[in-house]
Amino acid sequence: MHHPASAVRILIVEDEVMLLDVITAHLEEVGYDVIPAVTAETALDILQRGDPVDILFTDIRLPGAMDGWQLAEAARDIRPALPVIYATGFSHTPPRMVGGAVFFQKPYRAAAVIRAIKGFGVSPPA
Repeated sequence: MHHPASAVRILIVEDEVMLLDVITAHLEEVGYDVIPAVTAETALDILQRGDPVDILFTDIRLPGAMDGWQLAEAARDIRPALPVIYATGFSHTPPRMVGGAVFFQKPYRAAAVIRAIKGFGVSPPA
């Protein structure tokens, strides 16, 4: 599926592959460009490479050494203005959201996520 270069790109970090597939499909349907990642480390590599990313949408509990809170903090070091959306089923760590972020409790609805994305003011081309 080819998206215009002007499409909004969302980096989604989610280790539940079924959920990742579902939310990716919903977002692509609306015209967003989705970059899926299963670990925070992969997502960070993408950001460090300088790939265009407009929004970070991350699960909190992730495999690997880094969780979603840490990923967002590291992402903001690279891109201070990057909008962040968090999602989690349950988290044992107290929330430490970066400024301006949005938080969803799982199970979340794709429509709610799309509304949050639009709320950041980065909209896909008509």
